[in-house]
Amino acid sequence: MRPFQFSVPTNVYFGKGAEEKAGDLIKEYGSSKVLVHYGSSFAKKSGLIDRVEGYLTAAGLEYVELGGVKPNPRLSLVREGIALCQREKVDFLLAIGGGSVIDSAKAIGIGCCYDGDVWDFFCGKNKNVTRTLPVGTILTIPAAGSEVSVGTVITNDETWDKRAVNRGLMRPKFSLLNPELTLSLPPYQTACGAADILSHMMEHYFAADMESDVTDRLGEAGMRAIIHNARRICENPQNYDARAELMWSGSIAMMGFFSVGRGGNWASHEIEHPLSAIYDVAHGAGLAVVQPAWIERVWKREPKRFLQFAQKVWDVDPSMYPSEEAVVLEGVRRMRAFFQEIGLPTTLRELGAEESRFREMADRCCANGTVGGHLPVDTEDVMEIYRMAW
Repeated sequence: MRPFQFSVPTNVYFGKGAEEKAGDLIKEYGSSKVLVHYGSSFAKKSGLIDRVEGYLTAAGLEYVELGGVKPNPRLSLVREGIALCQREKVDFLLAIGGGSVIDSAKAIGIGCCYDGDVWDFFCGKNKNVTRTLPVGTILTIPAAGSEVSVGTVITNDETWDKRAVNRGLMRPKFSLLNPELTLSLPPYQTACGAADILSHMMEHYFAADMESDVTDRLGEAGMRAIIHNARRICENPQNYDARAELMWSGSIAMMGFFSVGRGGNWASHEIEHPLSAIYDVAHGAGLAVVQPAWIERVWKREPKRFLQFAQKVWDVDPSMYPSEEAVVLEGVRRMRAFFQEIGLPTTLRELGAEESRFREMADRCCANGTVGGHLPVDTEDVMEIYRMAW
């Protein structure tokens, strides 16, 4: 096990009515004017935005609104948010939504404290992120884990590049998690979230360090819990307990529990980014297509880890199969079957991707060299993964 430092500075308030704490919590940070940042019109039509703004008013806080965040959040709206916050002298950002809204708020936060263009941080022109406006979240879509994580991912809608920035100072100050707010999510959106959470745990799991049994067992239990509860939600979308389990899974997947004492991979996320940037598909749906193909491409480089995954997560009995390859591929088959069961695509064709653009996507993915912290893949590997997923 590697040496590590572990802390989760985000205060999480979980349960029914958690969002009611927003005003009082923001007040504790000495803030006076809040940007209420959200995505679709549903957040407004459902009354959630108005209720939250009522809590802010009751706490003596002023606020301004900025809605319109889209999946794969856009740089243009981030820039609009920065200008609005600077003009209105906003000193706290409240993101109400899923990972896209929270990522957008985080990017606005670092952009407000920088004299140049915020994209400088994403394209690598400036790697010195030292300040941000504080961010709080009210989570409505379990998926990205951005409510507790150090990162933000933004799509440049001029070049259609999708890039990430990861810095500890970007962790939200608090996150309010009320599973009731997820009961109205459409089945496809719920399924995409489950795939995203499962992928996060897999990215931690497929690490270089085999001597980390506690982290392995936590990861396997976490993945099995996601699979179990995603199925329960499919059977009964109003199952509060299953929704609560999925919501908490999304947060703990990105808190750091599953990476303690080990490295990580993240190749599948990098391979998926050009797909969702170009075709604007849901990130979770893209991962459901890419990650099985990635396993098929790289498993022979470290068979022990992938055999363990097939057995511990997907209940593949190795005595029933003639070879290690058959065991691993049966695990992949069961993973794809699970994604199909909950209503997700398992091929690039289903997502509308064009084979003629595989080279472009691979070049974008590997623009700075190989991707993946462990078992790295190069442009030709990525091309083959796209073909295997086709």
